Order: sequence, then structure tokens, then C-alpha cells
Amino acid sequence: MAVLNKIRQRSVFLIIIIALALFSFVLADVIRNGGFSSQKDQNTIATINGEEVSREDFARQVEGYQRQMGANASTSQAVNQVWEQTLRETILKEELEKLGIRAGKAQIREVMRVQMGNNPAFRNEAGMFDENRVREYIASLRSTQPEAYEQWLQMEENMGDIARQNMYFSMVTAGIGATITEAEQAYRFQNNSVDLRFVQLPYSSVSDDEVEVTKDEIRAYIKENPSQFQTETSRNIRYVYFEEKASDEDVKETEEALNSMRENRVEYNAVTSSNDTLPGFNTTNDYEDFVEANSDLPYDDRFKFKNELPSEFADDLFNLNEGETFGPYKHDGYFKLSKLVETKEIPDSTKASHILVAYQGQQFAPDVTRSKEEAEALADSLANVIRGNKEKFAELAAEFSSDRSNNQDGGDLGYFGPGDMVSEFDNYVLENNPGDVGVVETDFGFHVIHIEEQTEREKAVKIATIARELEASERSRNNLFNETTKFEIAAGEGDFTEVAKEGNYNIRTVNNVKALDENIPGVGQQRRIVQWAFEDEASVGDIKRFDIPSGYVVAQLTAKNKEGLMTAENASSKVLPILTKEKKAEILKGRINSKNLQEIASKNNTIVQTANAVNLGSPTLPGAGREPEVVGSVFALEPGSVSNPIAGNNGVYVVELESKNEAPAMNSYQGIAQQETAQRRQNASQRLFEALREKAEIEDNRARFY
Repeated sequence: MAVLNKIRQRSVFLIIIIALALFSFVLADVIRNGGFSSQKDQNTIATINGEEVSREDFARQVEGYQRQMGANASTSQAVNQVWEQTLRETILKEELEKLGIRAGKAQIREVMRVQMGNNPAFRNEAGMFDENRVREYIASLRSTQPEAYEQWLQMEENMGDIARQNMYFSMVTAGIGATITEAEQAYRFQNNSVDLRFVQLPYSSVSDDEVEVTKDEIRAYIKENPSQFQTETSRNIRYVYFEEKASDEDVKETEEALNSMRENRVEYNAVTSSNDTLPGFNTTNDYEDFVEANSDLPYDDRFKFKNELPSEFADDLFNLNEGETFGPYKHDGYFKLSKLVETKEIPDSTKASHILVAYQGQQFAPDVTRSKEEAEALADSLANVIRGNKEKFAELAAEFSSDRSNNQDGGDLGYFGPGDMVSEFDNYVLENNPGDVGVVETDFGFHVIHIEEQTEREKAVKIATIARELEASERSRNNLFNETTKFEIAAGEGDFTEVAKEGNYNIRTVNNVKALDENIPGVGQQRRIVQWAFEDEASVGDIKRFDIPSGYVVAQLTAKNKEGLMTAENASSKVLPILTKEKKAEILKGRINSKNLQEIASKNNTIVQTANAVNLGSPTLPGAGREPEVVGSVFALEPGSVSNPIAGNNGVYVVELESKNEAPAMNSYQGIAQQETAQRRQNASQRLFEALREKAEIEDNRARFY
């Protein structure tokens, strides 16, 4: 019993120990994830003015957008698009509720007309939008397709939201306008002008070595202009890119493989127990089969003019004799061996018409019931009629052609060049003459073709080409992996920059990477690298290797930038040119100690220039560039007076005003006022939304999930 009691006591003790351990583990996880509200955090992708955006709903919309766009949109693009849409809907909805804006039936009806008016199902015999047809459609959905009806109700709600937004923006824009006085000012701004003489001392005349900008000066500038240098949380990285590509050895092997295809080769035939002699590229007559069997690119059975051939090899290829080969040569990532198959004189453009006679079973003509034999007989009959009277072509095309794109235009195909049509059609118009009428079968059916016009015939060539993609061999890929691994280990143990220098590797630096970025300059869309840089566990100095489709990236996290003002280091690329220009301006102003333009020009090895009819709407000085501040200062001068030195965009200026040219007064400025009003209203809705967005409280957690 004593032993059992001891076991029980120790069991209780062990349970307590285990429980404490589990609790500490859970507590650590909670702390790591920012508190006990982990379930909420997991289900909320964002909060906009206190309204939570469901992760599930957001993901469903992203998925729908990707389905709609297909391969044209990456996940990040889809996420950003849905986010912008969600922001707009949520912010505007709250604003509309706050203002008590409601949409009536008339407003919703107008939105419906705009959105659905082009749908043929909702238009009457006169081609007008018909609400009755919409009602019939809704009634049909409600009784036969409940799920589709629910979707329709959701769409109706969305149209109501759009109607409310339209009302809101209309009310705002109605209050935007321009007065007659403002219109006159705009007129004068564009049409009053000045004639002047000036001397420019360009900033480039002061060497950068003469100017020193300190980090303290950069910091001071940032503090004086904080709105220009606000930044969100970001990361700085640097990386070395190891590109997977064919080695010199791979290139040599590819070239040798192509050369080996020139001559006949002997292969053992297990079926006949004998050796077969197979034709090589030099002796084969079946170029299509030979190319398809040995090339990474398909056979191109088309005549080409010289300007369609690769420009750097056009002369070599075009001037080959029939049966002669050229290469191997490198082109567009391939090693190629080409042979001139045939030379022909063909027109570079043809004008023709056709009647397409389709038959049953073709996907291009699902409603056609005639058989293939009936289609061929009809096409031959039509061709015979047309040969006797070509005037009937248009009439017959309208009646019989299955090509609805042009049957009402007499089957007119306009002008087209070699290769624009399917090969059978193409061959007919190239091998025959204007006025000829013939029947050709393609995958679309039987074509009755009338050749109307052709340009003058020119030499064209048909070239068979064996192409082998220049890609890294398995040996080269293994070597690249070993090289990358060695660098990764060495950089982790030593200094990243020094190791790269020793290996003669190029270091690429990328600063201010945002949490939702996906593009890394130099290697394209690499979302995984961005995600790694923002992981809580990632520390400055960490190194990681990434497999990418074109090779490897070894990246190092170099800085974690907090939200707020930019550091002097991050802002220097923007601030340094500004402060450099300011300091150069002071140096140049110090070189001016006269108001005589000729004297200033002589002392500074430049000339006095003139500018006539300069206005504020287009403040450009000939030979000096756009200088709004300089031109604006000149308008404040009196004729005959000379300005003090003025620091502009491109240099320091001294200007003499010769004359002011006042534009004649207008009888009425009403038209200009209307133009100004329309211009001001043009982007009002977007500016209004941006203002609401700026004011909104937004917690964006997208980077945690995508």
C-alpha cells in the first residue's frame, strides 16, 4: 500500500509538471502571436473603420478574380485588386449610411439600364432596354433556379449601392465649379505673355566635388518636410543571383549534336535483325517529319520574304541555294541548323473573297446539318456558277456562307499576306492568279475562293530548321547547385559582401521592400523572398537560399525599417539631389555681382538668350527647359527691369523683362468657366474617395495570409 501511495503521489506531481509545461508552451505561442485573440486574428484579414473583413469572404473573391483573369493575374495582383474594391465599398458604404443617402427605384433602374442595357436578352424588337424582359427573367430564376436567384438578389443589392454612390458623387460634384473671375484668371494665365532676355548659369557648371552634403543636413531636411518622407514598414535585402543556363560545354555538345544530323546514320533494327540506313538532314526529302522528330520547334511550312527572316542571318539564309544548309547558329535561345527547301515568286499581299460551306460535326458550325459530301457538292456548284458570272459572288455569299463575320459583305476578306490564312487557303491564293475561282478544304469546311487582286510577285523562301534549346544539362545544374551551396555556407560564416567579391559575384541591393510586394528587381515575381524578409523569426544579417525557376537566389536581410519617417540612408537618394542643387545655386549666385546681362554672360563664359511670348501655362525657356518659378518671377517685374538671381529647375537665372503682352479682353468668360468647371469635376469622385481613405482607420493584415 505504501508503494502504491508513493506512485499515486508521484503521478500527481508528474501531471502537474506536464500541465505546467504545456501551459508555458501555449503561453509562449500566444505571446508570439500577439495575444489570446488568435481565432479572431486567423479569421480577419483586415479591419476598416471598425468593420472586420472576413478572411473566408476575401479569399473567395480573390479566387473568383483569378478565375476571371486566368493566367493574366498573379495571386498578389488578385489580392490587391480585391483589396482596393473592398476598401472602396466599405468606406463609401459607411459614409453613405452616415449621411442617410438612400436610392429609389428610379436610380436603381438607371444603374440597371447602364449595366445591362447591352445584353440582347433584355432588349426589345426596337433594340431598346426593356424592363419587362428583366422582370420575366427574374421570375424565371426564382421559380427554376433558386441559387441563381440568390445571386441575382446580391447583384440587385450591389446595383443599389452603386446608385447610392452615384447620388453621393453627384451631390459633391454639383458643388464644384468656377466663377467668372476664376475663368478670366485662367484665360489670362494661358494667354498673357512676356518677352525677355536672360542668362542661365546651369547647375552642371558646378562640379559635384565642390559640394558636400552631410547626413545631418539630410536629417534636418527630412524633419522640415516630414510629409514627403513618411514610410510604412519595409525591409532592405541584398542578394546574389545564380542563373541556370547552358555552359560552354553544353553549347558545344548541342552544336555537335546538330552537326551529327547532317549525314545519314546507321541504326540496328531489332525487328529485321539488320542495320538500317536513315537519311540525314542533307539527304532527307521529308522535311516535316525530320524536323518534328529532331527539333524543339515545329516545322514551319511557309514561304517567307527576306524581311521575315532573323535580321542578323537574313542574308545568309535568303541567299542559300536549294538544298544548301546554314549553321549551326545561335538565335533566340536556340542553336539552329537551317536548310533552304524551296524558292518561289509570290505576292506579298492578296485581296480575296470566300464563301464558307461548312458541314455537320464541325465545332465552328454547330447548327449546320448538311453532310461533308453535300457540302463539297454545294461548294463545287457555287464555284461553277461564279466562274460563269463573278457578279453573283456577293449574292451567293450572303445566302450560303457560314462565315457570319463577312457574308453580308460579299465574303470580302480584304488584303492579307502569306501565312495569315490556314495553310490550304494560303497555298491556293499564292499558287494561283487574280480572277481565279477555286474550292479548297480546310478544318473550317469547303471554301469557294475568288482571288481579286495581287501585288507584284517577289522572291520568297521556304526553310526547314532543326532547333535545339540552349539549356543547362544535368551536369551544369548540379555544378550550379554546388556553387550556390558553397556561397551560401561561406556567406553565412563570413561577410556577405567580401565572399561575393572573392567569388566575383554581382550583389544586387533592394531597399524599402513592402510587406505585400511580390516583385524583386532582377529576378521578377518572388513573393516567397518578401514573405521570408517579414517573418518574425527573420533577423538582420540572416541569409537564405531560394530556388526559383531560373536558378537560385541567396539573399541577406540587411535592415528592418519601421513605420514613420525615413532614415537619412533611405531618403538620401531623394534628398541629396535637392540639397546639392540648393548648394550649387548659392555658389552660382555668388558668381553674379552685376545686373548687366552681357557682363554676367562674359564673366561666366555663356551667352545672353532671348525668349518671346512666354506664358504661365507653358513656362518654358528656349534652350533652358521648363522653368515655372523663373517665369512666374518675371511676371512680377516691370518692363525694362532686371531680376535678382533666381534659382530654377536647371540653373540660376538673371532675367530682363522687355515687355508684357496683355491678351485682349473677352466679351464673356462663361465658356471658359464651363470648361474649368468640367475639368475640376473630372476626377472629383476619385479625389473624394482618396480623402475618405486617408481619414479611415485601416488595419491591414493581408501580408499574414498571402
